[in-house]
Amino acid sequence: MKKVVLIPDSFKGTISSKRICEIIENKIYNYFPDCEVISIPVADGGEGSVDCFLEATDGDKVTAKVQDPFGDEITAYYAILADKTAVIEMAVCAGLPLAEGRENPAITSTYGVGQLILDAAKRGCKKIIMCLGGSGTNDLGCGAAAATGIKFFNEKGEEFIPAGGTLKDIKSVDLSGKDKLLDGVQFVTMCDIDNPLYGESGAAYVFAPQKGADKECVEMLDAGLRSAAKVINKATGKEIDFIPGGGAAGGMGAGMAAFFNSALQMGIETILDTVNFTDVIEGADAVFTGEGRFDSQSLRGKVVIGVSKRAKEKNVPVIVIAGDYDKKLDGAYENGVSAVFSTNRVAKDFSVIKGESVKNLELAVENILRLISIFDK
Repeated sequence: MKKVVLIPDSFKGTISSKRICEIIENKIYNYFPDCEVISIPVADGGEGSVDCFLEATDGDKVTAKVQDPFGDEITAYYAILADKTAVIEMAVCAGLPLAEGRENPAITSTYGVGQLILDAAKRGCKKIIMCLGGSGTNDLGCGAAAATGIKFFNEKGEEFIPAGGTLKDIKSVDLSGKDKLLDGVQFVTMCDIDNPLYGESGAAYVFAPQKGADKECVEMLDAGLRSAAKVINKATGKEIDFIPGGGAAGGMGAGMAAFFNSALQMGIETILDTVNFTDVIEGADAVFTGEGRFDSQSLRGKVVIGVSKRAKEKNVPVIVIAGDYDKKLDGAYENGVSAVFSTNRVAKDFSVIKGESVKNLELAVENILRLISIFDK
């Protein structure tokens, strides 16, 4: 092999995508010392997304003083890539870990996310990639909107910054104060779920319980999302109620679409576009990708299938390495996957496998390369 591209997702709870790239790269050089290896670590939009973008592209990590979910000042970070694209993880200032021990989606806010958006605009960024995931909020992105100058009013005409518990109080929205620095800025939101804003499969019912909401709170949050959506639809001229992915991150998906005219896009598609994947794999002998478990959910547009579809267009073979995988993979092969390999040699409990994951990955990669080397002489 003369050229190989590595673009794995992390094996959740065991090995990071960056570490997987390092392991495969080292093994490749053992068998093909002159091979060109290009590594593109991938994150799904949650924690680690900024670092993965920086690993895969030229860029800088910058910091800014912003509010955490409760309004306290913290130092958060994001990336500015070489082409002046900013990559922001909402979780760095509105994430659930920041609310540990006092989780309450009725009072937490995305205000700090809006502050990061403005900071990026002030630094001259004309494109902002927003990574959703890991949020501790349920405010429909209204906090972020307020930080950029959008105003929300209650029935008395009083301005306030909505949180999950006060979404129901929004009676009007004034977009005129939105900071002019955002004029002409393109937004893309990485979103790997298709849940709508509200309802039984919406933001509150599906995700709020893990953020500290009990049954009564969930019902209150859902009612607030329904009520606020009507007002926001009227103010923005957009219909956000049933946008696929609108329910992501406590309604932040819908908020990004409404307040920032953002496209909601599968995370892997955003990554592949940003790193110019189609050009990168030109002339490659193979692409290695994978994830912890490769199953039916993987076929809905996650990393492996996103990669394989693009590689198929260039007739580049795709080798998938996973901790485990389903038997029914016809859909994967039809979408460009060439072969699938498991790292687990013997059926064991995850608590045991977790400690053996690195060794198992190394052995699996080595056996794959041994096979390839037979036919590459």
